[in-house]
Amino acid sequence: MPKTESNAVPLGTKAIEFSLPGPGGREVALADYADKPALLVAFISNRCPFVLLLREEFAALARDYADKGLAVIAINANDADAHPEESLDRIAAEIRDQGYGFPYLKDGSQEVAKAYRAACTPDFFLFDADRRLVYHGQFDDARPGNGKPVTGADLRAAADAVLEGQTVAAHQTPSIGCNIKWSAGNEPGAAQRAA
Repeated sequence: MPKTESNAVPLGTKAIEFSLPGPGGREVALADYADKPALLVAFISNRCPFVLLLREEFAALARDYADKGLAVIAINANDADAHPEESLDRIAAEIRDQGYGFPYLKDGSQEVAKAYRAACTPDFFLFDADRRLVYHGQFDDARPGNGKPVTGADLRAAADAVLEGQTVAAHQTPSIGCNIKWSAGNEPGAAQRAA
């Protein structure tokens, strides 16, 4: 199965503001969580085997850390025209079926994914209280077919550190997953290549 690694994004990068719709048309913005001491922005999918492997544990992590102050926002940026299973209707079903207790939003223009330099699903961006990037790595070392348990150990360790006011380890293993399904001609860098 093809694999894409997350892009190198410098730690300390500031979170970029956005407002995106979830099922039912409710818009959710980054600014809605300004009072939270930590924020996780996760680019995920309804169909990618790498996300399917960890989605139950991802939902559990969000539940476990909600009372500790971690806000979670999931974003689906995949082209829903070419991949109907990535539509808002399917996002609504995924929220219900997986028990996601956090907003799961649709980036139909793919502009937010581009702004964050997201490359794969899953792609995790953990920000501190100042909304500076402190972790951009893997959930854990489980992969489809490798037999390792899904624990969220890497992301949990990073969340623990930021919530305890400690420095997150600088060595971070990139996330690996399915590439984001860009709309035709909308791939990052497409405008520069066409010019």
